[in-house]
Amino acid sequence: MLARIAARRVPRLATAVPMRFKSSGVEGSVAQSREFGKKEKAHEDQYVHQHEVAQLKKLREQIEKKKTELDALEKEQADLEKKGSQ
Repeated sequence: MLARIAARRVPRLATAVPMRFKSSGVEGSVAQSREFGKKEKAHEDQYVHQHEVAQLKKLREQIEKKKTELDALEKEQADLEKKGSQ
């Protein structure tokens, strides 16, 4: 029985994990990261603005459509009232 248990065990091999070293004392990296952050924020703001403009355009189109529908219904109501009073 001990032989079967030993045969099932898979030996673990030591693996080397590569490490990345990051220099924290470089002056340019901080300045570049700040500029990148500003640029990224500007792109995000631009995207949000364009998205809001598109949404407003769509809402204005829906409002115009509803106004034309309302005008048509009011005209139909006026016609029915004229026919009913005759």
